[in-house]
Amino acid sequence: MDSVAIIIPARYASSRFPGKPLADILGKPMIQHVYEKANSVENATVIVATDDQRILSVVTDFGGKGVMTRLDHASGTDRLVEVMNKVDADLYINLQGDEPLVRHKDLELLINAMEADKSIEVGTLYHTINANQAKDPNTVKVVTSHSGRACYFSRSPIPFIRDKDAKVSYKQHIGVYAYRKSILKRYTQLDKSSIETTEQLEQLRLLDSDVDIYAFEVMETGPGVDTPEDLEAVVAILKGEELDNEKSLLSNIELVITDVDGVLTDGGIYYDENGECIKRFHVRDGLGIKLLQQAGVKVAVLSGRDSKSLRKRISDLGIDIFNLGVKNKEVACKDIIEQAGTTKVNTVYIGDDTIDLPAFISCGVAVTVADAPEYIKSKCDLVMETKGGFGALRELADKILIEQGKSELIENPATFLKVHANMIQ
Repeated sequence: MDSVAIIIPARYASSRFPGKPLADILGKPMIQHVYEKANSVENATVIVATDDQRILSVVTDFGGKGVMTRLDHASGTDRLVEVMNKVDADLYINLQGDEPLVRHKDLELLINAMEADKSIEVGTLYHTINANQAKDPNTVKVVTSHSGRACYFSRSPIPFIRDKDAKVSYKQHIGVYAYRKSILKRYTQLDKSSIETTEQLEQLRLLDSDVDIYAFEVMETGPGVDTPEDLEAVVAILKGEELDNEKSLLSNIELVITDVDGVLTDGGIYYDENGECIKRFHVRDGLGIKLLQQAGVKVAVLSGRDSKSLRKRISDLGIDIFNLGVKNKEVACKDIIEQAGTTKVNTVYIGDDTIDLPAFISCGVAVTVADAPEYIKSKCDLVMETKGGFGALRELADKILIEQGKSELIENPATFLKVHANMIQ
């Protein structure tokens, strides 16, 4: 297994926010928040690389490890190369010191991806964003190939939409990099690229020198800190005051995969006089499904059981993506996502019990119902206020519609009547 060093470059003399790494966030300097997140990664050495004694002293005071580097480095990667000569490792992770909301599981995903494919020299991360977010020049976009290789990075919205009806998935680059030692040794010898200078993006030097960068998808991340205003936003999030938290989870959802027993039903199993198993479904969930479909959000059904009553309900609701009698929900979810033509990040799964845990792994957003066990709730991104079988899926549908700006479907009587004309609840 590769030895891993997570290097956190931290400069004091930021033009927009001097002393930024030492800015207080809920009683701790920002650099400590970043360090502690990185230190949660198993079997990794974490080092703060700084050019200022004040930062090094703070790191030492909270028990962290740090090294002094030169003042004249043009980029974080150049600083990383200097540290490489002081800290030996097979794999170096460059994590910026202004990312206090970084998730250690994203760092682990990147490390595991590099471990799984030794041919990859440089790895990084991205998540999907909408068209409005893509217009921001401070948001760096990336276009990737089918294999995940980065084709280009830009401050402009890429790809360009020539046909307004074309469906485009914009990808925001997250400035976390994994380098093999061999490529870092070469980096300072690479010629500076004209596109690097034009875009002011150092990773373009690698692409222009025919060094492949592979990008791996993660969930949407919290904001980094470039300005004092950014710092206020981060503090609000950590205090639980962020009002758009659900929007960050649901605004890009394209597919909802739902469990049946305990979500669409109350979990009860009923038998008629002929011994046939029947289910109790709620009309609110049916209406929620139809509203999602009307809004362009696909709905799929996944169940470990199979029955005539379930198939009839699926048919009535016009659901054409389903998988019944499933033993492995993780694999089944991946198959459904591929069939729906979307991605993990754009998919939400709603379940209620231990059997659904593998499905949560395959989907970007995990949701459960109000009466789920506490240990299931702890694994989920969202917990509904409604019990399974009593409209929990409808509650989720309403949240998605509202966050995607389509609340007219549920709030405007005239619009709803048009949708409801040929609808089976």
